Amino acid sequence: MRGGRREGAGRKPGVKSTKHVDRMKKVEQVMAAVEASVPNAFEGDAHAFLIAVYKNPEMTLKDRIACAVAAAPFEKPKLAAVEHSGEMKMSHEQAIDELEDGLNGAEHEHAH
Repeated sequence: MRGGRREGAGRKPGVKSTKHVDRMKKVEQVMAAVEASVPNAFEGDAHAFLIAVYKNPEMTLKDRIACAVAAAPFEKPKLAAVEHSGEMKMSHEQAIDELEDGLNGAEHEHAH
């Protein structure tokens, strides 16, 4: 019987594909060429560079802010927009009254 899932078939978890390994070797070659042609080049990636700039007090504030803005999406996820789907069931005053009733009930229970 052919097809379907077979025990032990396929690439094992954590093992990189041949395509990925080849791509990473090419990237390493390009990086080695850049490092050889540019003495004292920054060794980190673009995100590390942005962090190095925005944390450097010797840089201008304008440059630090620009780098912080560029790096922010990689450090903190954006909050998703949430649409309110229903109408409010109680007023703010009613909500406060319910909270106060709950707190008074809790205080009452602790008094016993």
